[in-house]
Amino acid sequence: MTPGTGSALRLLAAAVDAKAVAEIGTGCGVSGIHLLHGMRPDGVLTTVDPEPEHQQFARQAFRASGFASNRARFIPGRALDVLPRLADAGYDLVFCDGDRLEYLDYLAESLRLLRPGGLVVFEGVFANGRTVGSGPQPTEVLRLRELLRAVRESQELVPSLLPVGEGLLCAVKR
Repeated sequence: MTPGTGSALRLLAAAVDAKAVAEIGTGCGVSGIHLLHGMRPDGVLTTVDPEPEHQQFARQAFRASGFASNRARFIPGRALDVLPRLADAGYDLVFCDGDRLEYLDYLAESLRLLRPGGLVVFEGVFANGRTVGSGPQPTEVLRLRELLRAVRESQELVPSLLPVGEGLLCAVKR
């Protein structure tokens, strides 16, 4: 994650006064740290990842960054198995940095999870410039293009594409 992407995540979490954030793709915790810095002091980050060792690294990183253990809830598992168990309209922001082939499915789940005025953010939508390139593209790029089209055409969302890092697709739920 680039410093610009991290800074944008912190800003976006602060802009929606986030108390509850869902993160798809814990990784080593870098994005979670940025989100936590932007969230309210009483906010809780719920982070989902299929790899328990990723969550262990992130838990250590959060602690090393000074966050109390009650600021993050770690749920191991595939996002599409876990997300249906999370509360409808219970989140201020959903950050998607998981399997790009599942981004369209994450969008559907995010719309259910977000409160009105909440924000969904997708990381990596430029795919190294391939989403705008011509010629044959891998399935991942075709799926990202479908996501971009779905967000752009949705009457339920107000979208913007931020040109930081590998591209942040952001959309506010009406």
